[in-house]
Amino acid sequence: MLCEEKFYEIYSRGADGLSFSPYRICPIGAHSDHNLGKITGLAIDKGIHFAFRPKQNGVIELVSLQFPKRAQWHIKEVGDKTGDWADYLRGATWAFSKEYQLNVGLCGVIEGSLPIGGLSSSAAVILAFLDALSKVNGIKLDSQKMIDIAFDAEKNYVGVNVGTLDQSCEVLCKRDHLLYLDCRDNRYELIPTNPAMKPYRIAIFFSGLEHSLVGSKYNMRVDELRAGVYALQAFAGFEYSKFNQANARDVSFHVYQKYRDRLPLPWAKRCEHWYTEYERVEAGAEAWRQGDIETYGRLSFESGWSSIHNWESGAPEQIRLYEIMRETDGIYGGRFSGAGFKGCCMALIDPEKTDVIAESVARKYLTAFPELRGKYSFHLCQSADGIANQK
Repeated sequence: MLCEEKFYEIYSRGADGLSFSPYRICPIGAHSDHNLGKITGLAIDKGIHFAFRPKQNGVIELVSLQFPKRAQWHIKEVGDKTGDWADYLRGATWAFSKEYQLNVGLCGVIEGSLPIGGLSSSAAVILAFLDALSKVNGIKLDSQKMIDIAFDAEKNYVGVNVGTLDQSCEVLCKRDHLLYLDCRDNRYELIPTNPAMKPYRIAIFFSGLEHSLVGSKYNMRVDELRAGVYALQAFAGFEYSKFNQANARDVSFHVYQKYRDRLPLPWAKRCEHWYTEYERVEAGAEAWRQGDIETYGRLSFESGWSSIHNWESGAPEQIRLYEIMRETDGIYGGRFSGAGFKGCCMALIDPEKTDVIAESVARKYLTAFPELRGKYSFHLCQSADGIANQK
């Protein structure tokens, strides 16, 4: 791995350990987890590698192959955000140290295997780092504890209104299985790929536009959904508490249908996406269970449509990429990956048509956006094990 080579170049000795956290895709279930919805997801065989050695003096010293500037802090004195790439890992140290006594720091080099944007790289880098930090401190984290700490870091230190979709996929997923997760109580099922299912591979179409959730409209969209839910509770005469405790899962689809015309249009659209996405997830899980990848793929396309028109996410480049995917033979289904503010699109494809799909999508996309030639890229992946299922 390049991160191991860079580690040796910096420290003149090899790393003691190598942690890996996969990226993830969520074909159906987007923009749902933060309001206690249900999701389906797959980890992929690309992700974050982290080469590391312990530092007994408690110092954290990190280098990224994707970003300039070395980052450093002490496990006992994390401090405030600085606005750089390492804030996610400062947050991970902060969240971890609230739960456990940390005494040993580490030095490490981080390597991402795909362009940044839409594959939950922030959660993946946190999880790879937590895995390494737990090992050097002799702490065994179970799956849920690792998910909880990573979630706490991103939401309460970095300040992104995430749910637990990303962390759960990257920890719990299993190769050749679909993760079906209820974000209200963390119950999940790993649905095996039905032997009758047509072959598929995972295609990643990187738009050429990197993104960050911090500073995007992601938090605004979550607030708009929550505002709609808060208003629905008032219209229905329900007892309600603090704004940030309002969740769509606590208001039935029937209540939404009864009062949605009284909501401001943006709030109604966010609610429309959440409630219809909930139904798509349940239908998608059953389609996967039956080995019906065509139906599952169609639902993923519908999820993408709703993200554009109801959630109102997606840069023009991503929207065009999604449209091209819909008209390309051999693609079962797909959508924006991640929050849908720049980044990439994912698709489930017929592997026998990979070359034709790759050529066709690239030609049409770069005709529309020739300035992105050299930045746009295509990547073929397959499902992979999350951290909890790695050997």
